Amino acid sequence: MSTKAKLTLGASIVLCCGTIYGVHYLQRFEKDLMRQGLEKDDERRRKLQQREENMRELEEQQALHQELLKTQTVSKLPSSEPASEDD
Repeated sequence: MSTKAKLTLGASIVLCCGTIYGVHYLQRFEKDLMRQGLEKDDERRRKLQQREENMRELEEQQALHQELLKTQTVSKLPSSEPASEDD
């Protein structure tokens, strides 16, 4: 074989191996991205469910508070301001 043929064969083999490695690297990278996307979706769903649970609990507490206000007399309604030291 001539030197040019050997160089051409060697370059073809290197290019082929490089292409195969590149494709496998990209597949692995995309697979990791998809896995991260699923984990983010799961986290987003979990937060949404927690938020819905918190809202449901808040509504229950507000309804209970209103029912208790109907049956009990309250001398001073609670406020969002901090209590003073005089009280």
